[in-house]
Amino acid sequence: MATHTGTDEKAHLSRPMSVEQIVKEAQNFDYNPFIPLRYWLRTAGSLLKEADIYEHEGNDQQTYLLLFRHAQLVLGNLSSHPEARQTGNRVRLAEAEKEVSNSLAKLEILKPRINKRYERYEQLIRDRDARKAAARSVPSVDVRRVAEGHNRALSEPAVAASTDTIAAEDNRDLAIRLAHTEIKRRAVARKATRQAGISEEEEQERRAAGVWGNWEEAVTKDDEVMDHHTLSRQMQNVRLQVDGSKRPGLQNSATRLSYQSSSSTYQYPKVPVKSAYERWDRQNLPSTSALQPALVPERPHKEPLPSIEPPSYDEPPPPTPQKPSSSYADPPTRSATASPFQPDAKVASFTTFKHSAYLENGTPLRTIFLPPTLRDRFLDLARFNTLANLETCGILCGTLIRNALFISKLVIPDQESTSDTCETVDESALFDYCDGEDLMVLGWIHTHPTQTCFMSSRDLHTHCGYQVMMPESIAIVCAPSKYPDWGIFRLTDPPGMKAVLNCQQKGLFHPHAESNIFTDALKPLGHVFEAPGLQFEVVDLRPGRR
Repeated sequence: MATHTGTDEKAHLSRPMSVEQIVKEAQNFDYNPFIPLRYWLRTAGSLLKEADIYEHEGNDQQTYLLLFRHAQLVLGNLSSHPEARQTGNRVRLAEAEKEVSNSLAKLEILKPRINKRYERYEQLIRDRDARKAAARSVPSVDVRRVAEGHNRALSEPAVAASTDTIAAEDNRDLAIRLAHTEIKRRAVARKATRQAGISEEEEQERRAAGVWGNWEEAVTKDDEVMDHHTLSRQMQNVRLQVDGSKRPGLQNSATRLSYQSSSSTYQYPKVPVKSAYERWDRQNLPSTSALQPALVPERPHKEPLPSIEPPSYDEPPPPTPQKPSSSYADPPTRSATASPFQPDAKVASFTTFKHSAYLENGTPLRTIFLPPTLRDRFLDLARFNTLANLETCGILCGTLIRNALFISKLVIPDQESTSDTCETVDESALFDYCDGEDLMVLGWIHTHPTQTCFMSSRDLHTHCGYQVMMPESIAIVCAPSKYPDWGIFRLTDPPGMKAVLNCQQKGLFHPHAESNIFTDALKPLGHVFEAPGLQFEVVDLRPGRR
């Protein structure tokens, strides 16, 4: 596995991107028309889900990238998909285009805000270089102090593209507390929408349109399960380690959204006047390389697919440490009169988690936090199948919080099992549940009743679908009759992903030429951390077990 060493391991200034640069990045993804349309439509939905999370966390840059990529995918690619003319897909494409219309309005709101930050950053860079040059010409001037002052200015939240980053392995307790708070907040918010008689369709429509306001904060205020003062103090302690001191003006770091339009050399994708299933002229669309199609937990089709590389982002450095303050204020909350699209300042002030590992090709991987008791609970549910020499599978679901992935639910789908295979039967029920709970699929877990703990050729093909969807996706194998009796794996990339995607062999068990086709995903080598105390739920969708 590739490692990240040297100066790259240190935090450095996150260089903001202009809107034009973000658009170029957003258009950089691989599209394969041979992947069924329903998978691409689910991928489009996942893009909106992640954009909503990044928006709430105040990450304008990533929100813009995901919304633009969603528009590019739906309008530039899916409308000409081979299955677009099928009756059942016409309605779904029309719904996706409606979501694009809402996203385009939100992009116009974000555009001047992003460009303002970018222009401010560029000006600070010019000022820094000019003053450093002037300082060198005067022997009595301390060049180091001049540079430190400008670095502090460049790292201000209003200028830097993101907040400070911390290592997951050093802050597991903080991550768990943060996850419990945020997952609880989201659950209460979903419950409130149901009690208010708002349908899931209307909820998603409102979120896409950016018209929610602050009612979520009101309904969750009395239902918080943890002491916000305790979390605030813990966050401040971490920030002291990163920053050296509490930054004055942090509470005002959220920039007010501007509705002004700015000139640019690029154009948004246009919502089509003609029907969604008529073929588009794609001659002006760029070649691409980073979007993952949301495949389901079943053996994927064997057509060759391109390797997937998510965009990488710089990480900001800490400014020069100052004398710590003796008292710490709680993170600020949103004003009751704030814009509906204003990010939560309390959340926006939080530190994000660094990437914890890298693919063999250098692509960074976000940390996955895994409850260590999950596999034992899964084995309890699989016990009768295991005694009958039948495999059992479960889906690892969770959410994205501060650039880290948290497994919060183990979902057991309806399935058909043999001694060597396990296939999801009713995938629509699985997806309906995940959509209703705003869950992301982060991997899968399955048993080997009598075999050893390894990834069989069938397992490799199954997991390839997950890892194409998300590079961080993991496969947990439980072999209760052998030792070692469990493991957490991912495909290598390269060579594993390409080898499996290009494999045309049909047998249940068949060899692959590559010897290092999969690898351990658990720390210290991988990106998965076991997090004692991380809570999770079990949902069994099998008939008669709900």
